[in-house]
Amino acid sequence: LISEELAQLASNLVAAIGKKPLNGIVLDASYYPSGIRIPGIEDTGQAYNALNSALAVNFNTIHAVRQGKTVRSAEKQTPITPLAISQFQARGPNGRGRISLTQDAAVGQQYAGELIAAFIQRAGGSLKGKISTGTVPEGLKPAYVHRQSRALSEILGGLLVGSNNYVANQVFLEIGGHRLGGPVSLTKSLQVANEILAKHGLAETIGIEEGSGISPGNRFTARGVARLLRLFEPHAGLLSRGEGTLFKTGSIPGVRTLAGYADTSRHGRVRFVISLKSNDGAMRFRLLKAVQSGL
Repeated sequence: LISEELAQLASNLVAAIGKKPLNGIVLDASYYPSGIRIPGIEDTGQAYNALNSALAVNFNTIHAVRQGKTVRSAEKQTPITPLAISQFQARGPNGRGRISLTQDAAVGQQYAGELIAAFIQRAGGSLKGKISTGTVPEGLKPAYVHRQSRALSEILGGLLVGSNNYVANQVFLEIGGHRLGGPVSLTKSLQVANEILAKHGLAETIGIEEGSGISPGNRFTARGVARLLRLFEPHAGLLSRGEGTLFKTGSIPGVRTLAGYADTSRHGRVRFVISLKSNDGAMRFRLLKAVQSGL
C-alpha cells in the first residue's frame, strides 16, 4: 500500500459510503502474527530494516524533511501525520531522509491508520473517532473491497530494480499463506520454497532463511544460481538493464554478488554468476565486462 494506492482506496471508499464522518477506524492485522521476525532484519532505523506486516503503508517507512523541530513530508503525494512527525523527530536525520518505523507492530498499524484517515480527508471524508485495532466480525459484509491496481509483474520489477528487501519478504510470506492458509509464517513459506527448490533439483545448492537475501545465513553455489537463472529466463525482463546485460546485484557485509544474463558476440546470451568475498561493489561489474569481452 503505497501513497498512490491509498489515494485510490480512499477515493473509492468515500464514493461507496459517502462523506459522513466515520465513527472510527479499526485495523485488523491478524493475518501477520505480531511475532514474525525476518533473519537479517535489525531495528536500526534504516529503510531496508522495515518490519513486515499485514497492514503496512509505504513499506513501513517515512520519507520526510527535518529542519530543527519541524518535520514535513518529502513527498507531495504523502500527507504528514502525527506519528510520522514524532518518529522522524526521534530517529530521523537532519534534512531529507527515509527511516523505517520501529520493530513494534503497533507503531506500523497506528501509522497505517493515520495515513488512511489523512487520505480519506483528502477525498472529502473525515474521521471523528479513534484509530484502534481489532478483529473483523465473522460474516461482516464489506462496504468496499480494494484490489491492488498494479500487476504483480510491475511490483516485482520495482523490487528487483530497487533491491527492496521489504517487498521481497512480503511476497515470500504470501507464498506460504497462499499455499498453506493464513496466518502467514516464515515456517510455512520456507516449507513451500524448499519444496519448489527440491522439485527443480536445487535443494543441495540453494539454502534460504528468508526471501530477500538480507540474511547472512542464506547459502548458494554459483552452479545452483546458474540453474535458477535458466528457470527464471522467461521473466528476465524484470531485471535491471545494463550494457548488453540483465542483472541483479546482491550485497551483505563482506560479500558482493552479480547474476543475470549477458549478450556476447560469439555465444549469444549467456547466464553468469559472480560472487566475491569483498566490499568492492565495482569489481563485480569490471569482472563481468572482462567475461563479456572474452566471449
